[in-house]
Amino acid sequence: MVKRSKRIRALAEKVPGNKPLPLEEAVALLKTFNTTKFDQSVEVAVRLGIDPKQADQLVRGSVVLPHGIGRTLRVIVFAKGDKADEAAEAGADEVGGAELAEKIKKGWTDFDVCIATPDMMAVVGPLGRILGPRGLMPSPRAGTVTVDVGKTVREYKAGKVEFRNDSGGNVHAVVGKLSFEPQQLVENIRAFLGHIQSLKPAAVRGQYIRGVAISATMSPSVRVAA
Repeated sequence: MVKRSKRIRALAEKVPGNKPLPLEEAVALLKTFNTTKFDQSVEVAVRLGIDPKQADQLVRGSVVLPHGIGRTLRVIVFAKGDKADEAAEAGADEVGGAELAEKIKKGWTDFDVCIATPDMMAVVGPLGRILGPRGLMPSPRAGTVTVDVGKTVREYKAGKVEFRNDSGGNVHAVVGKLSFEPQQLVENIRAFLGHIQSLKPAAVRGQYIRGVAISATMSPSVRVAA
């Protein structure tokens, strides 16, 4: 068992056991956990009633949060010609082709999002063993394989987040910072949960969203009434 610090134990005493709270109350409680010297990230965790072993029940995608996530993502783009220029003009941190792939093969992964145009996937494909485990592999389902690179770069720079269910059927995502105004966090979380609900696989029977919790980088989690 992991030993919790005195600070975490004291904060945990504020949490009303396993009782889910209305979102506004849960956010207000989480805001009282802002007792560190750095601005903690806020994360939402959603337990889904899916079978992650079934391909037709996977939940994956991306969503633009109304108030961003409190930091600017580092975005790279695999593109050429006019699309490369479009990506650069939109604010991509790196744009390239074979030379960018070679840089990644040598161990460089100092970025948060990787976008590619469809015609560059022959170059990007061999990077799957490097990018895949890090959740950085471009995917049509996530919207990171696209011809509309300018719009996609701008969305990620503005606070778009990617997500995919894990092997336990849970989805996690950063939805802001503890320094955000309570209403900003509420609106970001609602936008995320609404998008998750819209992605309910047709094969799922019974309750889809089975549990929601929010937490900060160094805080206990607070259950939210879904």
